[in-house]
Amino acid sequence: MKKEFFHSLLLSVLVMMLLVSCQKEDCNSFKKQHVVTNTALSTKQTNFANPPFDLNVILRGACNSTLSEADDEEETGDCPVGHLKFRQDPDAAKIVVLDTKLHNMLPNHAYALQRAVDEINVVDGNCTSTIWRTLGKGLTPQLLMTDAEGNGSELFWRDLTAVPTGSRFDIHFRVIDAISKAVVLSSDCFQYQVR
Repeated sequence: MKKEFFHSLLLSVLVMMLLVSCQKEDCNSFKKQHVVTNTALSTKQTNFANPPFDLNVILRGACNSTLSEADDEEETGDCPVGHLKFRQDPDAAKIVVLDTKLHNMLPNHAYALQRAVDEINVVDGNCTSTIWRTLGKGLTPQLLMTDAEGNGSELFWRDLTAVPTGSRFDIHFRVIDAISKAVVLSSDCFQYQVR
């Protein structure tokens, strides 16, 4: 009995040590795999038994390979990235709120968040639309400004009153440089259903 307890305890300690001793490269590769897995799910999200009223969208850009002098020992994580929380409350107003955050972008610079939507109720997980609309406050486009460190956030919204409840569509997002109009971040294809 004591021997089994000792072996169980030893095994538990070894497993804990293994989990705690995750090296930086292994942890980063795990995080990347986890993000890739979550992102891959976005294109396969066609189960409308649990409709996707809310979306968590990651926007990715090309990474810099340079390290800053202050962080020469470790990676700076200088890849430009954005996160979009796309939420529609269950109320009659049918307003979608787009809480948008950008990181590691050009400092003190203007960007625009855009979306393209495939034909309504033709949901196949393949975003083909190239008709990009700049998002903002309702129908008024709004730019997102970054601070001196290249980070920025903005709360956009869109009124979906004209879109029938239950309508489904494929949607994807991108962030463009407001000056050059170059695409700097883009998302995978998501499926959305209007509440």
